[in-house]
Amino acid sequence: MESLKNIRHLSLPELQEYFVSLGEKPFRAKQVYEWLWKKSAHSFEQMTSLSKEMRTLLETNFVIHPAKIISTNISKDGTEKYAFELFDGNIIEGVLIPSDDRYTACISTQVGCNFSCKFCATGKLGWTRNLHFDEIVDQVSLINQQVDKKFKSHLSNIVFMGMGEPLLNYDNLLKAVDRITAENGLGMSPRRITVSTVGIAKMIKKLGDDQVKFNLALSLHAANDNKRSTVMPVNETNSLRQLAEALKYFYKKTETRITFEYLLLKGFNDSIDDAMELATFCKNVPCKVNIIEYNPVEETGFKKSDRKELHAFVSLLESKNMIVNIRYSRGKDIDAACGQLANKIKKS
Repeated sequence: MESLKNIRHLSLPELQEYFVSLGEKPFRAKQVYEWLWKKSAHSFEQMTSLSKEMRTLLETNFVIHPAKIISTNISKDGTEKYAFELFDGNIIEGVLIPSDDRYTACISTQVGCNFSCKFCATGKLGWTRNLHFDEIVDQVSLINQQVDKKFKSHLSNIVFMGMGEPLLNYDNLLKAVDRITAENGLGMSPRRITVSTVGIAKMIKKLGDDQVKFNLALSLHAANDNKRSTVMPVNETNSLRQLAEALKYFYKKTETRITFEYLLLKGFNDSIDDAMELATFCKNVPCKVNIIEYNPVEETGFKKSDRKELHAFVSLLESKNMIVNIRYSRGKDIDAACGQLANKIKKS
């Protein structure tokens, strides 16, 4: 089985070439491609517009490696966390966040993470491997199916804020976004997709060079190099000055406003002075700020800020005419909130 080629890794022209070599018409390739990416077929048997003989031929020569949901946890606030098993036995997690007017999927790009942000559970897992682009797309299609089944609706937003650092799986990320947004794929708007990064300056510039159409979010969490390096080791090689330069470049190339994500950690980064530093950093580029309520993670030593500090922090930013949103914790009772994805769910 492992010697067979993953058919989802073939481009449409490569599929057409394969069918022509069999003496078939090129439109057969389009049929198969639509089954794979628009209809999210996870087996050749599902491709009912093809003859039985053709389906058998495909199964003899190719393989599909679909991700599958092996466990679902539902929070008291309605958030749902899914454990996905991959073809090699690895497990990743994704989250559905339903609200009155939208359904947002939080998607993973790696098995684990090789950054060790002090406030995040995923970083404690270490890194196993990058996800293939079809495994990324599977998360989206499977969660979308859950939205259709349970809510009679469809996904409205996708955030790449799950396990892993998206920009360290750059090629697979862009291929996945292509399949998610393509007319012969899932057909979602790139403007409803946000990619979050811990801040890798050279890769942010590459996003600008590639003139991506999706939104970019930077996990900032401190606008002071000493503090940021304390909780995010990546800052030691990607300083705030380097990030500011990269973000300016990205905005110049794409004209897309940046989102800064800022976890409020009690007694660490939630003072008025911290807010002033953040306001100053935000002058570098058109942006908005998401202030995120911290979610408890074992052994980090961090606690969420009190509501008094939270509102004082936000008031200072708003006094500077900044766009600020408060993101209160969702799904923390099932370890589905920001920073909590740690594969506590295992195969049954």
